[in-house]
Amino acid sequence: MLRLENLHQTFNAGQVNEVKALCGINLHLGAAEFVTIIGSNGAGKSTLFNAIAGEFVPTNGRIFIDNIDVTKWPEYRRAAYIGRVFQNPYHGTAAQMTIAENMSLALLRRQRLGLRYGVNRQRRQKLADLLAPIGLGLEDRLNDRVDLLSGGQRQAMTLLMASLTSPKLLLLDEHTAALDPATAVRILEVTQAVIAEQHLTTLMITHNMQQALTFGARTLMLHKGEVALDISQAERQGLTVQGLIDKFSQVKHEALMDDELLLSG
Repeated sequence: MLRLENLHQTFNAGQVNEVKALCGINLHLGAAEFVTIIGSNGAGKSTLFNAIAGEFVPTNGRIFIDNIDVTKWPEYRRAAYIGRVFQNPYHGTAAQMTIAENMSLALLRRQRLGLRYGVNRQRRQKLADLLAPIGLGLEDRLNDRVDLLSGGQRQAMTLLMASLTSPKLLLLDEHTAALDPATAVRILEVTQAVIAEQHLTTLMITHNMQQALTFGARTLMLHKGEVALDISQAERQGLTVQGLIDKFSQVKHEALMDDELLLSG
């Protein structure tokens, strides 16, 4: 479903502030595979997502989605294949529009638009049916503006919007990091349910190492723009956070020195 071949990204090449953000990433995700990604600050996690999403053309390498070479496709063209949820709950929605209006735009993303009612009675019922299983009461607030929602409600809605058209690939960019612990747990529950129900191929970045070992079926650790660890579902069985840290040290012959990553384990 997703294939990355020798992906490199260098910013400010040849200048004193040159940064090699990605250094030969090779990665393959099968259909409906759910993979978590961890790594210290500056490891290349967000750069990897930006490359996949089409925010820039990589310095070297190729990107395939569903066996289609999208390496040089612009971001707007890849959006038909990719759903993305960001860390900030305020990204991905139009604050001044209602829940129903936001959801309708997401629902119509792949359709040819014309002059017709965006939110008719039939569509409102469909949206309510989609929102009800989340359990946050959003199905009764379709006329409320999005800027009236809490961070957790907004993130849950954004997640649902990103998955409405069953994208080929779902990118979750630390989508619970800005939420309080209880809300983060609820959003992760919603995440699991949405991914399982729609059989979505998913990459999820997290700073929480326990989350990385609990969710999905495979865990990657990035370090200095490379895949330092690629831990299969079988290898994750019984693996503790300390065991993960030890694996990293054995492979890279250095200690993991990111306080945020260590403290969130």
